[in-house]
This record gives sequence, C-alpha cells and structure tokens, in this order.
Amino acid sequence: MRTRVTRLLGIDYPIIQGGMQWVGLAELASAVSNAGGLGILTALTQPTPDALRNEIARTREMTDRPFGVNLTILPSINPPPYAEYVDAIIDGGVRIVETAGNSPKDFIARFKAAGVTIVHKCTTVRHALSAERNGVDIVSIDGLECAGHPGEDDVGGLVLIPAAARALEIPVIASGGIADGRGMAAALALGAEGVNMGTRFCVTKEAPIHDNIKQALVNGSERDTALIFRTLKNTARVFRNAIAEEVVSMERRPGGCVFDDIRPLVTGTRGRAALQSGEVDNGVVSAGQCIGLIDDIPTCAELISRMVSDCQNRIEATRKYFI
Repeated sequence: MRTRVTRLLGIDYPIIQGGMQWVGLAELASAVSNAGGLGILTALTQPTPDALRNEIARTREMTDRPFGVNLTILPSINPPPYAEYVDAIIDGGVRIVETAGNSPKDFIARFKAAGVTIVHKCTTVRHALSAERNGVDIVSIDGLECAGHPGEDDVGGLVLIPAAARALEIPVIASGGIADGRGMAAALALGAEGVNMGTRFCVTKEAPIHDNIKQALVNGSERDTALIFRTLKNTARVFRNAIAEEVVSMERRPGGCVFDDIRPLVTGTRGRAALQSGEVDNGVVSAGQCIGLIDDIPTCAELISRMVSDCQNRIEATRKYFI
C-alpha cells in the first residue's frame, strides 16, 4: 500500500495512531510502528520536556521504525513551555510531528529546519487550507465521529474527507470513525491517502489502559458516546459513563453552567486515574463512535494486518458492482 503518506512518513501502511493524552506512551507507539504503521507519543502526557526526552529514548529502545510525537497547542492562562517541548522533539531526533489545536505556525520554521515532517490535525476545510498555506506537509482531517474535540461545525467524515481532499494539494489523512478495513477502504475512496485511529488503538493489548476500560469500549455501541462541553463551545466526544451523563445534565439545566461548575468532574488527573484503575464511571474517557465497530482486543500487529487485508478485500469486492 503506497501513497504519498507512506512515502513522506517512511512507513509500510498508511495507518497512523492518533496522539492521545495519557495513552501515547512508548509501549503503544513502538507496537504500532513495529507493525508497519506510525506510532505517536503524546508530548503533553509527559510532565516536562526532559521527561519527553526520556520517553523518546525509551521508544527508540523498542523500535527502529519511524515514530512521531503529538504536540497539541491550546490556549491557556498558564500554557506549558511549548518551545521547550519542540526542543525536546528536535533534540530527540524525531522526524515526524503531529500538531493539533491551535496553528503550529510559530514552530513550523524550526521543525522544517530540523527536517521534521509536520502532520496537522484539524476539523474544518478552512483551517486545513490555512495549515497548508503555513507550510505543513500533511493534514489529518477530523470528522464529527471522532473522540476528543471534533470542533463546532458538526461535519461528518463522509462529507469532510472528500471536501478536504478536493481543496488541498497536500495529502489528507482521514480521522474519526475508522476502526477497520472497511473504514480504511472508504477513506481511500473518498480521497484520503491514509487513516488516523485513536479509539481503535486504545482497544489493543499494548494500550496502557486498564482492561475494564477496554472491555467497556468493546461492549459499547455507536450510541454509547456523549458530546460534552457543547454549551461552552469546546465540544468533546467521550464514552457515555456516569460522569459524562452528569456533565450533560448540568449543561442542560436552566441557565446552563460555567466550566468551574463541572471542573471537579472533568479534571484530567481524574480521567487519567480512571484509565489506570479501571473505574469506568469515575472519570472522563475519550471515545469515538467507532466503538460500535470494535468487538475484540487484538495486538497492534494483529489489528494492522487484519485492516490491510480487509481493506484490500473490500476494494476488490467493489469491482463486482461495475461488471
């Protein structure tokens, strides 16, 4: 499977593991890369730039294949030292970065000077075009089905992927709602040159998540996610557990709520603790609608091999419709 994405990233298959807070550690990233995809470490999961340097070194001990680092840039009163994280990425010899959130334009020149390929994740065509003008190499376009933050435009992948592929000159990676070979075949047919999966890689043996959480996602259907923070214009798709239900209820009450009202429920440390302890209802758990397509917990190698085979079979099977 050769596309511009595989050539630019130096990987066997155009399958990218999304950068996920608390989940993008060396064990998962190396497993994905060893299986022929692109594993991604999550920079801000590490408490300091030096800790990220150590995690990059740990990953190098586990794989000699390409891997990347996600750097999500968010507005904040007290932002993390983004420039120092950039230094850690470059100093670590990482040659692929996935950026998300705000525009990475302040760091593009530095990344380019170091020979780093930049994949920027966004949720609208207009932001994708802006990223292309700013000099990123690949756009990962995130539809409404995705886990995490799908933006506020509510456009699903069936429309968003071809709209982005039609508008951009650089390659497009499809993100959101993809969990199997059928979804990969569909993304390629829509004009993408690769796929990005977060939720599906959470439900693998190597993901650093408690088995209770993985099993809850396996048992869930496509209806078992919730959109929180809608009234705060910072929509996030998460697993529909007791915490998510309580947040949605608070947002729907007369007069709504402010973030401080729900902060104790959605704090990141609480979500991290839930992922580690397996207490499904004790924190926010990001999950996309593709949980309705997930029914097992394979290794990353098993998952990628199966996806590639199923994708090829699905593409071949569609030929019968044109005979």
